[in-house]
Amino acid sequence: MSAVLEAREPTARYLKAVQPALVRRFELISTAPGGVERLRELILTLAVQGKLVDQDPSDEPADRLVARVQAARSKLVASGQIGKQKPSEPINEDETAFLLPKGWVWSRVGDLAWPQAGFAFKSTGFNESGMGLPLIRIRDVGAGVGPTTFFSGEYRAEFLVKQGDWLISMDGEFRVRPWHATTALLNQRVTRLVFVAEEVRAAFVAAALQRELTALQGTKAYTTVDHLSGKQIGEAVIALPPANEQARIVARVDELMRLCDALEAKGRLETEQHARLLGTLLGTLTASGTPEELAANWQRVADHFDLLLDRPEAVAALEQAILQLAVRGLLVHQDPGEEPAHALLLQIQSDKRSLLTYEKVKADKSSPPINENEVRFALPPGWSWARLSDICTAIVDCPHSTAKFVDTGLLCLDTNSFKDGKLLPHKLRFVSQETFDERIARLKPEPGDLVFAREGSVGQSIIIPDGIECCLGQRVMLFRLSQRLSNEFVRLAITTEDFLEVLLGLHKGIGAKHVNVADMRNAVVPVPPYREQERILARVSELRRLCADLRLRLSASQTTQAHLAEALVTEVA
Repeated sequence: MSAVLEAREPTARYLKAVQPALVRRFELISTAPGGVERLRELILTLAVQGKLVDQDPSDEPADRLVARVQAARSKLVASGQIGKQKPSEPINEDETAFLLPKGWVWSRVGDLAWPQAGFAFKSTGFNESGMGLPLIRIRDVGAGVGPTTFFSGEYRAEFLVKQGDWLISMDGEFRVRPWHATTALLNQRVTRLVFVAEEVRAAFVAAALQRELTALQGTKAYTTVDHLSGKQIGEAVIALPPANEQARIVARVDELMRLCDALEAKGRLETEQHARLLGTLLGTLTASGTPEELAANWQRVADHFDLLLDRPEAVAALEQAILQLAVRGLLVHQDPGEEPAHALLLQIQSDKRSLLTYEKVKADKSSPPINENEVRFALPPGWSWARLSDICTAIVDCPHSTAKFVDTGLLCLDTNSFKDGKLLPHKLRFVSQETFDERIARLKPEPGDLVFAREGSVGQSIIIPDGIECCLGQRVMLFRLSQRLSNEFVRLAITTEDFLEVLLGLHKGIGAKHVNVADMRNAVVPVPPYREQERILARVSELRRLCADLRLRLSASQTTQAHLAEALVTEVA
């Protein structure tokens, strides 16, 4: 059965059996941003407050269950199986968050179970080769897979964890999860809940405890931020229902969580199908060979515009397609009367020879001819391919040293300083005059130069704005382009997906993704006539404004959807 059908079928099955106000809104809430997670939280809230299933007057009240648990604890203490513990502090009114249903009582978790902390095993026994017993670390709690670390040293039997035990991660994200994997050892910073009596449903107590621990997120137990103590677990207050009602609640929670799983699967399936459809249509669009083909292929996108562009990632894909079309010469018309790019490139070479005569640029090695394997698509009439070294008067790498930053001083541009062609004021960093002078020794950046991220966020770039004085930080390179070209057009050409794919493919599998100066010198870019470059940029700017408007509309729609989901959740709760 498909994930979609699995998601729809349980909704119908439980429509009458489960709280109607909740189930009727399941699908609507789940489609909001973070909707399924919100549903899971709502289910647990209703469960631990007695609002998920009906109370049965014939159920034995929970206070009798607590009395039996206390008696069982006393026997364990008397037999020496567990140590004597201090009596729990009385529960005061400030610790009770809601009115209890009939038959329920407030209880501290420590009166129902005790937390058993893990042991700090000696690191000399650690291995990842499968020797010894698996060792449960924080990352393994709730991961859904077995541990990857093993311990081959000595251990005590009380630190053995078996399937069905409930574990708590004590650092980072506080999680209460059942252990489904094989027998393993309990490591430090992971705690096991040991229950006094089987009558108490561990799954119910765990769900109620999870809500209490979530409220403690970000607190400080000892000297470490986000660290729980056994005392905090034992003192946590939960509302305890009769034993039979606990069983009904756990069963209903399991049913509804499976429904959430199905809705989540449905959402993933829809996202995958949407991405494939969008990728196919936009791929066909960018593969258009003529304006006529482009018009026909665009009509297919236009026919499904609302369906395709209903999420931010789809708008981003469309914007990238626009750039691909721009550098292929398919966004604007060609003018046969304009000077062809070939003549423009000859003028650029003449300019470089003149600058070389006056020693204003350094001599470059002769560029090898461009072969057909380097050509990524057919060019329109009047266009030419060129290597970046042929259209730049300088290409330099950043200094291979770490800049020493100061609070105020001179601007130093690194990969954190810009995104999508714009400076990020809150990410700018500064250096002293001495550091600045050291970092401009090779070449001082000027307004109009193109700065390009060559590591990490490869492809992010910016044209240095007028009035900006700066030096280069780490992981960037600089291109000083001929004034006969539009530097913004060249920036677009070297940030398209197909251009970056070729470059990154040169170093695939070799460390973090990166490109080097030699790669960029030899990289080929399409060059249109100058006037056409201006028309292309104007058209791209226009279409980007439309994309920005579409993003705003989507954001407003998602915000409205989130508010609606919040209102529905509040109504149900």
